[in-house]
Order: sequence, then C-alpha cells, then structure tokens
Amino acid sequence: MSLVSTEWLEKNLKRVRIIDASWHMPISNRNAYNEYLTKHIGDAVFFNLDKSSDEISPLPHMLPDKKKWKEIISNFGIVNEDHIVIYDNSDTISSCRCWYNFIYFGHDIHKVSVLNGGLAKWIKEKRLVTDKMINFNKSNYNVVEKKNLVKNKDQIKENIISKKFELVDARSEERFRGLKPEPRKGLKSGNIKNSKNIPFTECLNKIDHTFKDKEELIKIFKKQDINNKKDVVFTCGSGVTACVLGLVNSIISGKTPIIYDGSWSEWGKE
Repeated sequence: MSLVSTEWLEKNLKRVRIIDASWHMPISNRNAYNEYLTKHIGDAVFFNLDKSSDEISPLPHMLPDKKKWKEIISNFGIVNEDHIVIYDNSDTISSCRCWYNFIYFGHDIHKVSVLNGGLAKWIKEKRLVTDKMINFNKSNYNVVEKKNLVKNKDQIKENIISKKFELVDARSEERFRGLKPEPRKGLKSGNIKNSKNIPFTECLNKIDHTFKDKEELIKIFKKQDINNKKDVVFTCGSGVTACVLGLVNSIISGKTPIIYDGSWSEWGKE
C-alpha cells in the first residue's frame, strides 16, 4: 500500500508509526524542523533528511550505511513489524525519499506508506495536529540492504551503451533540456544521454498535491514511451524527487523503486 488517504490515517492513528519527513530546498528559506515543532500529526517523529544521509559524502542525500540507518530507526523506537506512514509539508514531496530509504534497507514494502496530500491536506481538512512530542523507547531495528535498488555512476554510464534499463529524470523540463540553470552551484545544465523526462509535478494534482489516479499515471508514463518490461531507474537533482517517480512506478507496475543515488548532483559535475 504505497499511498494512504488522510481518512485512512485518521482511523488508524494508533495502529501505525508516523514520520514527518518534510524537507525544503535551501532557497525556500523554510526550516522543516522548526515547522514540525510548531505543528505536526500526533505521535509523529521528525526525519531529518540531511542528517539521515551520508554526511561524509560531498553529494547531497546519498544513502547512509546500514549501521547509521539502524541507529536512526532504532532511536525512533520503530520495529520491523510496524506499519509506517510518512508525510511531508514540502513542495518536493520529500516523504517519498524516506519511503524509498525504508524499502532499500529492507522494510516490508507493504508496511511503509506515504500520506497522500501530506500535512497540507490533513490541516485543510481540519484534522488534529499538535506541538507535543513523544519519546519512544529505543528498539533494535534489523536492517537488510537491497543493493539492487540503487545505481551508481558507472552503471549509468554502462547503460548508455547497453540500454538494459530505462532511465527517467524527475526534474522540470526546463532543467532537463538545459534551458534553466541548476539550483546547485558548479553543475552544468542538461541531461544524461538516452534518459527520458517526466517532471514529478506532472504526477500530482495541482489543487491539493495528491497523486493522480492510476489510469492517469499510466498515460503519463506511456506518453514518454517508458518500457516497463525493463527495469526503470529514476534520477533527479539530488535523489529526492526521483523517489516520487519511484512511488508512481510502484503504483503502476507494482515494482520496487530503483534510484540513481548520485543523480544530477554527481553527473552534472562531469
């Protein structure tokens, strides 16, 4: 169950563990953690994307090692049997990156979901929020890496020739076509050869940022001639919005998400 509705979550609040995974682009001048302290869904813990990534890497949002992930999730008091619901209050739908991380590190894909419409929809519907935080007892979360769910730069290079998998870029068309400079300094403009472009925003309803229904999503992928008989790998600027398309593909095909973790932050340096 990749997505859950606000109605479903309200009925199941005490049966799930909730994570606020809000993250904002640096240029937004918004602080996700401060927003969480002011207003969040009850019993939600805050997932800091930057600090929960590989902080040694010069690239943003690279996956941490399994020891660090185990520590992060154990400190939340989450166990492997928990059904986890992740939400955000972000234009980048950053909850999907946290969703992907859980799947990569072995959580049952059927027990990790994204809240459709996020915190904004929850608040608009006048559902309860709080500024109170709860401390959970530390758990002993078990981690099993699924290394086949991530691609590195060498594998992306090889695929330009072999074309074993589809590569789909979630950035805007302007950035993909090199018509707009990258928001991060030191990166050239353009795209990876033979990649295709589906801006992640095309998969969302404009009014409430919920995901479009499955039939519409299938049409969006077909329009770009995405061959789902192959593995489909997703990329973006720093590995965040690529996971939005990863979730969309899971809705369409039932496949687990595969991400080029370095994304354009790595490739655009060449």
